[in-house]
Amino acid sequence: MTTGSAHRQTLPPHLDWETCDRARLARARAFDGLFFSGVRSTGIYCRPVCPVRPARSENVTFYATAAAAERAGFRPCLRCRPETAPGSPAWMGTATTVARGMRLINDGFLDRATMTELAETLGVGPRHLLRLFMRHAGASPSEIAATRRVQEAKRLIDQTEMTLAEIAFAAGFGSVRRFNDAFAATYKRTPSSFRRRR
Repeated sequence: MTTGSAHRQTLPPHLDWETCDRARLARARAFDGLFFSGVRSTGIYCRPVCPVRPARSENVTFYATAAAAERAGFRPCLRCRPETAPGSPAWMGTATTVARGMRLINDGFLDRATMTELAETLGVGPRHLLRLFMRHAGASPSEIAATRRVQEAKRLIDQTEMTLAEIAFAAGFGSVRRFNDAFAATYKRTPSSFRRRR
């Protein structure tokens, strides 16, 4: 294996050539976004997780960023799409989309609109939005909205003298029945049981 000066000059900080090459050959997800591999024989650069058959090690150099690989004359791979690597503007953009969606949900958007309308507002398709939420938030937008409603209702029960029916609608429930069902599912208790304790 070659580890000459050309490799040392292009290595990302805190990584050595052998570590990068092992990660590339293993398609190690933990290294995705930490470096890019330029393949001299093809003129293409890739993420460590690229599904294409790995190039021979002696033909590979490593770069800390996609810009450094392009500056060295490499073109981005069309299979692994370096522009979507973790830490890239596109990847950061997906987290930003979810953050914007969370703010809308917390403002009650899904109490008065559909998931499709939320996706349209955020500029993505409903299925893609669901994938983004599962990746970044670990739950669907509708699950997050349901949790927000129950939490808001519980806060109103604890802190106000509003009637339970008023609380149900103020928290975003479409009916008192849904309000009661949500409390039964979440707390295994009725909303009125919290009010009686006061």
